Amino acid sequence: MLKVASYNIHKGIGTDRRRNPGRIIDVLNEIDADIIALQEADRRFGARAAAIPEKLLEMHSDYCAIPLDVQTDSMGWHGNALLVRKSATVVANDIMHIPCLEPRGAIMGHFEIDGQQLAVFGMHLDLSGLWRRRQAAAIVKLAQQKELDVPVVLMGDLNEWSAAGGCLKDFSRAFEMVDCGRSFHSRSPIATLDRIMHSSAINARAAGVHDSPSARKASDHLPVWAEITVD
Repeated sequence: MLKVASYNIHKGIGTDRRRNPGRIIDVLNEIDADIIALQEADRRFGARAAAIPEKLLEMHSDYCAIPLDVQTDSMGWHGNALLVRKSATVVANDIMHIPCLEPRGAIMGHFEIDGQQLAVFGMHLDLSGLWRRRQAAAIVKLAQQKELDVPVVLMGDLNEWSAAGGCLKDFSRAFEMVDCGRSFHSRSPIATLDRIMHSSAINARAAGVHDSPSARKASDHLPVWAEITVD
């Protein structure tokens, strides 16, 4: 059994409008997942430095961010990052240029954990429905190519407010949706913006939204998670 999770950390800014990366790390430790996809993992302006300092993450968690080798001080690519337990092996990683109206991207990590291999795609899609569908089509194509070699999990903030329409249609034609629940806004969740999807070689045994007092303060999104097995 592996546990995966997705979390939009809002650049480390909590619902009290204070930037506090330590609170994000506390929530990451609460989730206790093997792989976590982060969105808004870098600051928005300037050098786009990581919202969670590398040393702080190293000292206070069992996670490390996979190296994307894009920007020196950043954790991710257009705010997308993948955290994995320090005991895991990163077999491969990549950044993906996707169609965009505003700066957007997606990332992929291929991991081996406890003898099991899987690839994880992390993403944060556009606010525009038209561009979300274009981005979904591009990511699905890349994920299906990767699926020929290894089981695939896709996670992220899709920014899709509809229950089953829009880009959800595009993803669901190729991958299975996990019913995690409402994750936005963290103080009073009304929308299922954060999603986990997977290939047919994966079974989701349990899933949910991590709704704790810490999570309600740390970001405007709550993390979503799934426990999976790989055939």
